[in-house]
Formats: sequence, structure tokens, C-alpha cells
Amino acid sequence: MKAVKACLLALLLCWGVAASADVAVPPLSGRVVDQTGTLTVEAAARLEQKLRDFEARKGSQVAILIVPTTAPETIEQFSIRVAEAWKVGRKKIDDGAILLIAKNDRKLRIEVGYGLEGALTDVTARRIIDEVITPKFKNGDFSGGVEDGIDRIISVIDGEPLPKPAPQHDWLGAGGFDPGLLFNPFVIIGALVLGGVMRGIFGRLIGSLATGGLVAVIAWFLIASLLTSAIVGVIAFVFTLFSDSITSGSGGRGGFSGGGFSTGSSSSSGGGFSGGGGSFGGGGASGSW
Repeated sequence: MKAVKACLLALLLCWGVAASADVAVPPLSGRVVDQTGTLTVEAAARLEQKLRDFEARKGSQVAILIVPTTAPETIEQFSIRVAEAWKVGRKKIDDGAILLIAKNDRKLRIEVGYGLEGALTDVTARRIIDEVITPKFKNGDFSGGVEDGIDRIISVIDGEPLPKPAPQHDWLGAGGFDPGLLFNPFVIIGALVLGGVMRGIFGRLIGSLATGGLVAVIAWFLIASLLTSAIVGVIAFVFTLFSDSITSGSGGRGGFSGGGFSTGSSSSSGGGFSGGGGSFGGGGASGSW
């Protein structure tokens, strides 16, 4: 009986510890992180693009986080933990802002970086919450409230004289480059065939060099990026040089097996987004609806 009581006591203690544990800060997977599915797909995409364009134009980073709850912490305590973990805004300029919404708690907060406290003051942030966001939340229009709130935040930050963003060098060409193209089965088979022909004519080393050069030239015409074309050419050279080892390891010389090729992928709305090292000191405002 004592052993049973001890086990029950241990379970109760474990449950109490788990219940009081702080909510984990989610990773910064994009400018819009919605853990509740509150925003429509269209609204989330519009916000993501709007914040990306704003950062490119102004330099300031603004992010959105929607969580079910921040309990047992207050929204202010959780928000500063998010700000410290995400570090949105440029380092030493500290021009980041976070719109945090705890849906089940019916609370929200605008967390403001040091560099924006002169423009996005506590009073201004509170007015955005009370006059723009929460009226729509009360009517159940969460997407509209978030979009209108972000528009007002952007307009306020636009009036702040901030350092211009560093010019973005598009090393991948004007049209960009999808790395997944390198793993397209048609591209792989085409490289194998071309490499086989070149190796048959010029030999192993020269044929591989010729294949890499030809692929690099084709890539240059397609994506107009010297750096990316060179990388693709080097990959084609290495691939051709060792293609016999690859094909022999896939079920016989000259054969091709799908068993060693994976097309699995993962997606993120962030497009490689990460915080710039901005700092926060608790400026901003909170509200509820």
C-alpha cells in the first residue's frame, strides 16, 4: 500500500511539474508562425510577402507569432523570451517588432525593439491594439485584424529614420535558382547520358571536364548566374567522373535504380528567414479582446 501511495504521489508531482512548465518558444521558421491555424492560407501568404518586401525596402524585421496559450507565464514574460530567442531586427540597430497573439487566452502583445521605441512607442502600440486589431478580433475576423495591425505597424516604422538596408546581392541570378533541380531524375539521367557520351569520346578525365564545362554553359544561359553555373558545372564534372561507381552501386554498370534516390522534401514559409541579431528591452504594449 505504501508503494502504491508513493507511486501516486510521484505521478502527481510529475503532473504538477509538467502543468507548470513554460511554453517552449517555437523556432523562427518564417515571418509568420501560426501554431493555431488561425490565419487563412491566403492571409498568411500575403503577410509573409508583405513583411519580406518591407524588410528589403526598410531593413526592419517584423514577425508574427500566434500560439494557443502562454500559460503559466503572462504574455509579457513569454513575449520577451520569444524576442530574445528570435532576435528579429538588425544587430546594433535593433529595429525589430513582434506581434504575438495567444488565442485561447484572448491576449496579444506588440513587442518592440530598442531601435523602434522612439516611433513605435508604448502608447502607439496600445492604440494599434485597441483601435485596429481587437475590434476585428471581437468580430471573429482574425486574419483581417492581423493584416490591418501589421499595416499600421509598418506605416509607423516607415516614419522612423532608419539606416538603409544593405544591398542584396543576388548571387543566384535574377530569377533565382531552385537547388531541387539538381535532384530532378530527368536532370540526373541527362547528365549520365551526356557524361557517358563525352567519356566515350574523350576518355574519363577529359570527358568529365567537357561534361562539366558544357553543363556550366547551359546553366549560364538558363539562370544567368556565373557563380551558380560554376557550381553546377563542378557537380556535373564530379558526377560524371564517378558515374560508373554510382551506377554500379545501383544494381549494375550502366543501370539505374530508383531505390537510392529520394524525392522527400520539407517546406517552410520562411524562405530561409532568420533574425538579424536585434535586441529588445520590454518596450511595447499588451491588450485583450
